Amino acid sequence: MKLPEKLKSIFRAPRLTKARMIVAMAMAMAADGLQLLLGPLGWVVIDQAIDCVAMVLITWVIGFHILLLPTFVVELIPVLEDLPTWTACTAAVIALRKREQRIQPPPPPSKPAIDV
Repeated sequence: MKLPEKLKSIFRAPRLTKARMIVAMAMAMAADGLQLLLGPLGWVVIDQAIDCVAMVLITWVIGFHILLLPTFVVELIPVLEDLPTWTACTAAVIALRKREQRIQPPPPPSKPAIDV
């Protein structure tokens, strides 16, 4: 397998289901809620750990999307971390993926090879 094919298979977004959407939104809201409880300027290391865990888990559940990167960077800014950025970004990614899945036709069924 060539490198572009490997990267495509690694970053391929899984099919969105209601369960995946609910779990992703719950994780995003939990991350934003924890950061809000910790306060704007305290517990610096814990805030970054929450951001790293949120990024990894949300990517694992709904797949990687480029919008997750600026959200991660914004979360590193001390006062802006109190905004619900993970929740907003996850909602935006879910909306974009749903639209993408509506537009994309399902792949055709594969036909078994016939040996002659």
